Amino acid sequence: MKRTIILTLLIMGSYAHAQKKKKMKQQEPIETRIEQLLQKMTLEEKVGQMNQYNGFWDVTGPAPEGGSAALKYEHLKKGWVGSMLTVRGVKEVKAVQKIAVEETRLGIPLIIGFDVIHGYKTLSPIPLAEAASWDMEAIKKSAQVAAGEASASGINWTFGPNVDVSRDARWGRVMEGAGEDAFLGSKVAEARVKGFQGETKEDLGLPNTIAACAKHFAAYGFVEAGKEYNLVDIGMPTLYNLVLPPFEAAKNAGVRTFMNSFNTLNGVPATGSKFLQRDILKGKWNFDGFVITDWASIREMINWGFAEDGTEASLKAVEAGADMDMESHLYVYELAKLVWEGKVDEKLIDDAVRRILRVKFELGLFDDPYRYCDEKREQKVIGSKENREAVLDMAKKSIVLLKNDKQLLPLPKTGKRIALIGALAADKTSPLGSWRIASDDETAVSVLEGMQQYTGNRLVYEKGADVTIGSVSFIQEVQINTTDKSSFEAAKKTAQESDIVVMVLGEHGFQTGEARSRTELGLPGVQQELLEEVYKVNPNIVLVLNNGRPLALPWAAKHIPAIVEAWQLGTETGNAVAQVLYGDYNPSGKLPMSFPRNVGQCPIYYNYYATGRPIDKDNNVFWTHYSDVEKTPLWSFGHGLSYTTFEYSEITLDKESYKKGEPVKASVTVKNTGNYDGKEVVQLYVRDVVASLTRPVKELKDFQMISLNKGESKTVEFVLTEKELGFYNSEGEFIVESGKFQIFIGTSSSDTKNSVFHLY
Repeated sequence: MKRTIILTLLIMGSYAHAQKKKKMKQQEPIETRIEQLLQKMTLEEKVGQMNQYNGFWDVTGPAPEGGSAALKYEHLKKGWVGSMLTVRGVKEVKAVQKIAVEETRLGIPLIIGFDVIHGYKTLSPIPLAEAASWDMEAIKKSAQVAAGEASASGINWTFGPNVDVSRDARWGRVMEGAGEDAFLGSKVAEARVKGFQGETKEDLGLPNTIAACAKHFAAYGFVEAGKEYNLVDIGMPTLYNLVLPPFEAAKNAGVRTFMNSFNTLNGVPATGSKFLQRDILKGKWNFDGFVITDWASIREMINWGFAEDGTEASLKAVEAGADMDMESHLYVYELAKLVWEGKVDEKLIDDAVRRILRVKFELGLFDDPYRYCDEKREQKVIGSKENREAVLDMAKKSIVLLKNDKQLLPLPKTGKRIALIGALAADKTSPLGSWRIASDDETAVSVLEGMQQYTGNRLVYEKGADVTIGSVSFIQEVQINTTDKSSFEAAKKTAQESDIVVMVLGEHGFQTGEARSRTELGLPGVQQELLEEVYKVNPNIVLVLNNGRPLALPWAAKHIPAIVEAWQLGTETGNAVAQVLYGDYNPSGKLPMSFPRNVGQCPIYYNYYATGRPIDKDNNVFWTHYSDVEKTPLWSFGHGLSYTTFEYSEITLDKESYKKGEPVKASVTVKNTGNYDGKEVVQLYVRDVVASLTRPVKELKDFQMISLNKGESKTVEFVLTEKELGFYNSEGEFIVESGKFQIFIGTSSSDTKNSVFHLY
């Protein structure tokens, strides 16, 4: 008995010592733990960490037998898979993580990636719409909601935010970014990264945050002709001053991963660009996270003619700095062989693996591989009341009032007959937008449902015309209705019998997003004809736009008295639109992209260059213009009205001249001169009038959102530093030059007060 007690005590003591040793090991610095693990890994296991597979079988079902799925399954069990994507749901994630942790030699956990672009199940507005809010706290909150739901479903890494600056509405992926401006894009990038990951590096280890991914590095938004997967050929000043700032802002906000892009940059595929990945990102910016390729982009370098075969493509990609291969299936087969043959230095492999392991440690996956696998939390968080309230708030803030002649808006709440026309008005799927692969169809609140909550008027709905024909899916081309007008007459009759007509027109949610480039930017199909026919019988029209990109609407801009840009607003679309239309929320959004008059103006943007012949000073044809349309946009960057009006004073500068390094202080007084309380985004732009490189006519350098009660005035103060007054030269050097500067403060890029100061 005594021997048994002593033996038991010895075992307990040994166990306690082991637990203490384990705890001490867990508390060692991450870099130490990385090196300890790296020393244990075979070359094949290292390469395996650089391999990402898409979900290839029903994880909770039987193991796959035969074919590529079985081979991938064997790779997983060997520890030759570092990450998986599109595996979602606690049961599924837990099952696949269990294989990685409990059946492989070293038990290295997987990082689970997913495209959480503007929400998981509960959807916020598409990212371009969110950028229209110019409200960074709301955007950060939106990303927090998305991270909370995704992490509750077992996901710990999102392939977002998209921080591509783009000036071309033909490119479908403008819906994923923040528009045409680098300054606004940088602010949005920072907000989204902190929303996904938390405010500090330590927050990444919390179970309700996920690693973010800045994409697409770099210049994807400048693809030629707005055509997907195309080449990019831009000058270095454009790269440094417009393309890279949002990426650097994401890096400075702590983003843990980058994704390279499908395009070439000046002849080199981004996936194979040492200049982008090693010189700038990992060199100049000292980024210590990891870079993942976009889907199969290593293999696509063969199609570009940049690599002869998979072996050469793998060599060029790893040398360039691509750390993880998404679905090319090349690293796992080629890299070890390239090392053995002496063609790739194993130090490159070690560097990539360190980066990948570092993020896994920061996520806490080594301490608890199942920390994202709580079924009770999954049931509680996803679709919660709090999340729906948050995305409703975001949706209302994203709406832009483009036009409101005759004060047709807000709508009266009683005593009117209102016609609601348009198939999109009753649609519960299209408003969810593109890139919402975890959400369910028919889950958006439609505009019809939102307006039905207001019972003081008589609301009559008519479809008017379908936007699409046949089924619509994420992976198929959308078929547009170009012939069926059979419901026109019913819509016209209802409009004629009504006091006010609300028409909801635009694009289907899957007409934008990846591979949705368009050469026509008007209302698709028969919708323009429907609009004009209804106008003939009742011109009191409120046009509500549902779209994922700027549209060219010259006829509507001329004829329709009230136009509301309502984008694709996600789960709470209808409630947000109805509350704005009826005045329970005063719109405050501002455009993050210029709207063209026609597609021939694209790309069009506010921060253009004056050229050598900016105006018609000689009363002849030889100046920079179009002969068939104005050169200005239909609605400019920063434009957005309110139900109230704002009056700006002249700009006050504290001095006329400043030394380099001395802050420039500018202020303006804004007064609410209308009949409603409201919010205004006060925008500040700067022009360096004469410089060593030609500079744009103006560039956004700051903005502030203020709230004003009717009749109230506020003085808004800005401080400009060298950061706002300088620019990057062709070598990527940031310089600040002496000379004359113009300053503009106002309600949009085209409606400002102006002043001048000198820097010496």
